Amino acid sequence: MAQEIYSKTIGQLIQHDQFDDWWESGEIEIPFFDHKGFTVIFMDYEPGKDSAFMDEADQALTDFLKLNSEDRIAISGLAYKNCTDFLDIVEPDEADEPLRQIEDINDIWDFIYPTGIYVARRHHRDKDIYITIACNCEWEREHGFQLVFRQGKKLTRVSDEDGHLTKSDAFGITDEEDELLSQF
Repeated sequence: MAQEIYSKTIGQLIQHDQFDDWWESGEIEIPFFDHKGFTVIFMDYEPGKDSAFMDEADQALTDFLKLNSEDRIAISGLAYKNCTDFLDIVEPDEADEPLRQIEDINDIWDFIYPTGIYVARRHHRDKDIYITIACNCEWEREHGFQLVFRQGKKLTRVSDEDGHLTKSDAFGITDEEDELLSQF
């Protein structure tokens, strides 16, 4: 029988049936995406081994849930740049034509499909809590798209889904060299 943990911010989470250190919520309304419901998963959390995780995760989620569609629109330029950077390096494809025709960068969200919210601790350097919004998108069908927020407050990464919470971790650079993370 699966175990349960409780978050003061989002309620009950049930232990994932395949990964013992993953904990899955029911559907949570996410204001950042116009109150659409998504599952939140706590990753790499073993109760009893990280006594601060739940309190820090709850605080990060509280801050993240304050972000709304205006905050999403404010980062449209970064999402659009991720798309155009990708399109600039691939062979032209007729399926990408609607992306190339975008005139208003805010329309990029019509091509992004959030799939879940993940909460994890960075295991080195700052050891902070990060919230990742995993997405499918029209331009990077194989690797998807992700938005990562440090402490749930500030966007610190826009990239394909590569398993890294920061650009500095993904590319072996210092946190100071990581443009978004260094602004935190």
